[in-house]
Amino acid sequence: MSKKIFKRKIYIKNLKNFIDKPVIKVITGMRRVGKSYFIKQIINELYEKQISEKQILYINKENLKFNFIKNFLDLFNYVSEKFEKIEGNKYLFIDEVQEIESWEKAISSFFSEEDIDIYITGSNAHLLSSEIATLISGRYVEFNIYTLSFKEYIEFCKVNNTHAKQEIIKYMKFGGFPVLKHFDYQEDISFQYINSLYNTIVLKDIISKYNIRNIMLFENITKFIFSNIGHIFSARRISKYLKSQNISVGTDTILNYINYLVSTYMIYKVRRYDLKGKKILEIQEKYYLGDLGLKTAITGYKEDDISGVLENLVFLKLKQSNYKIFIGKLNDLEIDFVAENKNGKIYIQVAYLLKSEETIKREFGVLRKIKDNYPKYVITMDNLPQTNNDGIIRMHIFDFLMNF
Repeated sequence: MSKKIFKRKIYIKNLKNFIDKPVIKVITGMRRVGKSYFIKQIINELYEKQISEKQILYINKENLKFNFIKNFLDLFNYVSEKFEKIEGNKYLFIDEVQEIESWEKAISSFFSEEDIDIYITGSNAHLLSSEIATLISGRYVEFNIYTLSFKEYIEFCKVNNTHAKQEIIKYMKFGGFPVLKHFDYQEDISFQYINSLYNTIVLKDIISKYNIRNIMLFENITKFIFSNIGHIFSARRISKYLKSQNISVGTDTILNYINYLVSTYMIYKVRRYDLKGKKILEIQEKYYLGDLGLKTAITGYKEDDISGVLENLVFLKLKQSNYKIFIGKLNDLEIDFVAENKNGKIYIQVAYLLKSEETIKREFGVLRKIKDNYPKYVITMDNLPQTNNDGIIRMHIFDFLMNF
């Protein structure tokens, strides 16, 4: 592996614990987030453990060299032949496994042989929702890969620490697709690339897969969601909006289209949690993007959207830190994020600037009404020192993204 490849240290650390363990390693994430390079980094870890090249088989279904592997039988025959005379542990890597018809049958068979350590990647969230969940239930572990976090972006672009804080606006605009560095973050080329990626995902993973005929309707719904990140809305609200544009569509169709988008990791659904009733609410969720560059490329960059963009930044940081995330509801008040992981729970409010007493009262007031001792934060872009107000920590977005 080239030493120039940027190491995704957090992901490598998490996955290393499962090398040679009897579980299938499933690596998921949006197209072009770096899953293929991540696989190469894992292979490099194996080389460092003195595993020979003959023991490792890497199949990349985006490479035409492997176009002959159409279905599970092709996969089974090819892998069996390659590993037939290999002694000791064997390591199988399959990139974009969803391109192989009924792949899960072959994977289940390889898993039963016990001497094959299996790693697969996929760009569709439904990868684990059908047959494989039944065939190997309890015998796989999933690793979600995201575009570069802000901290990774600073390291990847070799930004001097003294200038790092100034990069936040640029990161909000361009997002974290690693390839943009090759374009020197030039707007026309960068957003042309992201737009092309968006079109590829939509055409290959949604329109063709689900046989969508009304492409314009799908694009209108997508743009509505991209333009309303951080806002609570429902399929009925989208239907009303489209009706105002003289477009008639049922809520079932809208919900299906949203689920298709979620399956590609371009957007994430965040449900609301009633803190008082201690239950998840099934209506009026929020949606956030898997990368903010998608928003700029598809709907443009507008300063009026900065509050939603900030929320999206916080959301992605929490996802990358393996938090389970909800929107909090306390009576008629809303908490931007209620996040939980193995270490406990945190509450977060996000605000662009605390420029008025009304804003301060709103953002801090709702957190004060939560009667428990879990950490509480207000994340802003105010250039003020970090403070602790009645146990509520006010933190600049830069410090949150770099140090949380």
